[in-house]
Amino acid sequence: MYRVMVLAVFLALSFVYVKNAIHMFQQNRYEFYRYTKWLFNKKNLRFTFTLVYLAVMILLSFLLKGMAQKLTVLALTVLMAIYLIMKEDRKEYIKDLVLTLRVKRQIVFFAVLWILFLYALSVVFENKLGLIAPFAVFFPYLMMYLVALLTLPLENFIKKRYENEARDILNGMDEMIRIGITGSFGKTTTKNIVKDIIGDSFYTLMTPASYNTPMGITRTIREYLKPIHEVFVCEMGADHVGEITYLMDFVKPKYGILTAIGPQHLNTFHNMDNIIHEKFEIIEKLPKDGVGIINIDNSYIREHPIRNTCKIVTIGIQNQEADLVARDIRYTREGSSFSVDINGEEHRFETVLLGEHNIMNLLAAIALALELGISPEKLESSVRNVKRVEHRLELKKINGLTFIDNAFNSNPVGCKLSLDVLSRMDPRRVIVTPGLIDLGEKEDEYNYEFGSYMKDRADFVILVGEKQTAAILRGLRDSGFEEENILVVKTVKEAFNYIYAHMTPADAILLENDLPDAFSY
Repeated sequence: MYRVMVLAVFLALSFVYVKNAIHMFQQNRYEFYRYTKWLFNKKNLRFTFTLVYLAVMILLSFLLKGMAQKLTVLALTVLMAIYLIMKEDRKEYIKDLVLTLRVKRQIVFFAVLWILFLYALSVVFENKLGLIAPFAVFFPYLMMYLVALLTLPLENFIKKRYENEARDILNGMDEMIRIGITGSFGKTTTKNIVKDIIGDSFYTLMTPASYNTPMGITRTIREYLKPIHEVFVCEMGADHVGEITYLMDFVKPKYGILTAIGPQHLNTFHNMDNIIHEKFEIIEKLPKDGVGIINIDNSYIREHPIRNTCKIVTIGIQNQEADLVARDIRYTREGSSFSVDINGEEHRFETVLLGEHNIMNLLAAIALALELGISPEKLESSVRNVKRVEHRLELKKINGLTFIDNAFNSNPVGCKLSLDVLSRMDPRRVIVTPGLIDLGEKEDEYNYEFGSYMKDRADFVILVGEKQTAAILRGLRDSGFEEENILVVKTVKEAFNYIYAHMTPADAILLENDLPDAFSY
């Protein structure tokens, strides 16, 4: 009975730490490298109150003896557990732990291993219970590695089985039009635009949200793809060499769109050559009768020799030699308009989307639709009905204030384009950002440039996270941005509290990037 009580008390104490370890492993995409970087770079184990508790537990283990020591340690541990659980209950995460089947399996493995581990500690430290406390606090983060390793063979088996089922479904739908979309940025917005535009003519399925990994695409095919679908629009994401190659062999699209190439995921790609090679796989692995659509305003794309003889359609805004060029672009707070010459006739398109890069995304969708036989006249109507894409330069009203929501994963090029959109607003232009991540050794350099670029494009800057935004702050100061118009806060909640207290309905507030909790510090 006594042993059960000890286990229960220390299980309660470690609950928050176990949950946090699983949560952060999920936010780091179940990858050891990312999780390790988070664990050590973020200095996650920095709880002042917890360290005081641990010091007291260790002292009590040596100062008190027998039953006095045991009862005191257990009582204080119960109080500490209650405090941690109440604090956790009040905490607001940017992205909550999602109880997927994979996480549930990890929880089961974790629970078994953790109970056995605490039981062993209760035997070893039976006469010095306070020494269990440091293990209960710190070891969940290390135990996560063991749990992940033990469950990895099972996860790989399940993944392979599901992927084989998805391949069988695709193999049974030979007549279906398959479209692949990738790029360093713009792929999710382009995917949504393509769905809106060609969905008027074909019964279309697209991968939802950011389901652009093998498992996300597999799930889409298994759960949503039906024989009635005429078109499958598949977003393909990659942050490692070989991932687009794998997805192209998996989905086998006839049409491929390469939106743009830029410095993103340098932590895992290591250099731009790897990024360029990987992104171009969506064009170079198309069948000979396929069609590739590329953005030649992008220098990385324009200068890369294409190793495929399939049809290539080029799009551009600055580059007038493109097959489709957007001209006479006009912007308002409500949207954009532009003209395109199609077969010698000028067609005017209007959209609620903001920003030059969204014009480029629309051009890609228009080029694809023309290849599928949709008339320019019908496209004018379809473009007009394209919906705003959530969290991607989405203009919205919240509590009477005007927000430009570009909260989904920013990048060095996209953040500057967002600032260009903000610069056209008036009278006061505000940006809220935690900065850019996942850029390897160049992360500080790109964040510094981001801060410098805010000059004359924003009037007030709110930076979220003192350490994460330090390079942005240097860029702001070196550019001559007025110090009194810069605010650094610790959390997104603090930023919004300030906005609601000080901003007016006439202000335009850009939300640029929304880092998950694993990167917010």
